[in-house]
Amino acid sequence: MSWSKETWQTIRPIYNRIIEMPFITELMDGDLALEKFQFYMSQDSAYLENFGRALALIAARAYDTENTLAFLQFAENAIIVENALHESYFKEFGISEKAIIQPACHHYIHFLKSMAALENLEVAMAAVLPCFWIYKEVGDYIYRNQKSGNNPYQAWIDTYAGEEFGEAVQKAISICDDHAINTTPQIRTKMTEAFVSASHLEYQFWDAGYSLRSW
Repeated sequence: MSWSKETWQTIRPIYNRIIEMPFITELMDGDLALEKFQFYMSQDSAYLENFGRALALIAARAYDTENTLAFLQFAENAIIVENALHESYFKEFGISEKAIIQPACHHYIHFLKSMAALENLEVAMAAVLPCFWIYKEVGDYIYRNQKSGNNPYQAWIDTYAGEEFGEAVQKAISICDDHAINTTPQIRTKMTEAFVSASHLEYQFWDAGYSLRSW
C-alpha cells in the first residue's frame, strides 16, 4: 500500500468528523449563518496567503526542477486563483477587509511555515498535503450530497469539487508518494505525523469558523 493510502486510512476518523460537523452540513444545505461564513472567509483569506508562502518555501527546497515548478504553481494558485474567489465573496457577503488572524488560523499557518522552513523536505510536503486532499474530498462530498436549488455558497463548493483542483491534488499526492518511497522509515513516520497534525488543524479551522473562536 502506498504511503498516501495508508496515511489517509489513519486520518479517516478525522475526515469523518469533518463531514459531520455543523459547519459542513449547514454549508452543504445552504443555510450556514452569514456571520459564520464571513468569519471563515476572512480567516481563510489570511490562511491562503500564508499557505502560499509555505508552498513557495517548499518549492525553493525541492530536489529537482519538476517539483520546484509544481510547488510554485501550487503557491500561485493559493495566492492568486483562490484569493480571487475570496475577493468576490468579500463583495457579495459584505466583508470589508481582512480580519485579525484568530487562534485556529494562527496555529495552522505557523505550523505549516515552520514545517516548510525547518523540517525535512518530505515532512514539509506531507504537512501541506491535507489542505489539498481534505478540501477536495470535502468539496466532492458536498457536491454529491447537496440539496437541489440555489445555494449561496455554490461557488465555494464548485471550486473545491472542480476538475482543475482535483488534478492539483493528485499531483501533490503523487509527489509525496514518490518522496516517501525514496526516504527512510523514520522520515516516513514523521511524514505521517505531520499529515495527521495538519488534518487535526483542518478540523479546528472549520470548527473555529462555526464557533467564531477569537482571542
